[in-house]
Amino acid sequence: MYRDKIEQYFSDKEQELVAAASRLIAIPSVTGEPMPGMPFGEGPARALDEALKIAAEFGLAADHADGYVGTVDLGSQETALHILTHLDVVDGGAGWTVTGPFSPKAADGLLYGRGADDDKGPAAAVLFALRAVKELAVPLRYNARLILGTDEESGFRDIRHYYAAHPYAPYTFSPDAGFPVINIEKGHYRPAFSATWAPETALPRVTAVRGGPRLNVVPPQAEAVLAGLTAGQAQPFCDRLSLETNARFCLTGQPDGLHILCTGTGGHAAEPDKANNALTALLSLLACLPLAQCESTRAILSLHALFPHGDNRGRALGIEQSDALSGPLTAAFTMLTLGQSGLEGRLDSRTPLCADDRNCRAAVEARLQRHGFAVTGFAEMKPPHHTPADSPFVKTLLRCYEAYTGHKGACIAIGGGTYVHGIPGGVAFGCSMPGFESNMHGPDERVRIADLMLSCKMFTQVIIDLCGA
Repeated sequence: MYRDKIEQYFSDKEQELVAAASRLIAIPSVTGEPMPGMPFGEGPARALDEALKIAAEFGLAADHADGYVGTVDLGSQETALHILTHLDVVDGGAGWTVTGPFSPKAADGLLYGRGADDDKGPAAAVLFALRAVKELAVPLRYNARLILGTDEESGFRDIRHYYAAHPYAPYTFSPDAGFPVINIEKGHYRPAFSATWAPETALPRVTAVRGGPRLNVVPPQAEAVLAGLTAGQAQPFCDRLSLETNARFCLTGQPDGLHILCTGTGGHAAEPDKANNALTALLSLLACLPLAQCESTRAILSLHALFPHGDNRGRALGIEQSDALSGPLTAAFTMLTLGQSGLEGRLDSRTPLCADDRNCRAAVEARLQRHGFAVTGFAEMKPPHHTPADSPFVKTLLRCYEAYTGHKGACIAIGGGTYVHGIPGGVAFGCSMPGFESNMHGPDERVRIADLMLSCKMFTQVIIDLCGA
């Protein structure tokens, strides 16, 4: 009934959409130190203020709430639909070629910038969909509410805070991943582990390793400091390992020792195959160097054995597994800090429906303990999220996808956790089309502008189908 009106409404909105998304992308909304009224720092708070400003410009009812989230409503009726997006982003990172991470740029049909795909571009698309329903004067039986979060990348504290005081909606989707419909999100197993040893004097040895900016990011860079080894001695090993790992090694002599900077390719920890882990590449190099026999060297060799470069399925950890609905387990060694007397590390594993305490957690803990590491925290497994593919809500979304794209819709499983993880009946819906590589969490993150425009139309239709009179 509204298809032609929706198509006509959005026929001249592309530049406005790009401009609105760019306003959000330009704000470095990385989680920071909490401040009064800014529970997750100034950056996310600024992005939230800007998004609510855009909503007000569109004539929508916007509420700042208490700084954890913002809400945008179509009306005052009972709410039937929640749409969850987030305005916080991961660090800008290195390796950008088209523009800077917080200098949005439209080129060749793509919009570049940190958050273009995850999740500021989609947030702008939902704002335009709400505006479309309002300006098309669609009669509504129920309200649709956009929830703009500010802590998705660092723990979902915003959404937990919101739902502690508000009920779930009958229907919930988040455009925080891709189309058609994501109804399965793998579980998480992210243990922290450590080891300690007495101060050492043996040479040559590793005195420091630093790798991993964030738990859910495959490290684009990692650095080690070595005592008692020269650049000339290390260079042949670097040359060989660069060919084997496809990572780059830069050697610099400094007063505290030989610094080795390893550069790979960052990416989302849920899709480690699309990245090149600088931390595991660096461990491969360190394990080949002629180091003294001491505890730090034994720790390096153990880490290399447990997390060999390119092992993204947890084979060395003894947890490789898969099932037909949710696919394979993935494992990424994403964080390590090693010093003079010990180390701390974190693993980010995304677990399929078949994974459990016995075949995953217990297996990892036993393997770590065998190598002298103790699990020190985050030992519990977070269960996967699964909404049945035959639910009426999912069928509505798939019907809309098929109508606007001309492609057959189907439910898929992902390793990433979206905002609906754990929300009853929730699914992810948008915004990237199948086959498009957004490089989320990596350099040159981008979204296809045509996909954002199509998302606007589909979101508008979904709101009408679920909330219309």
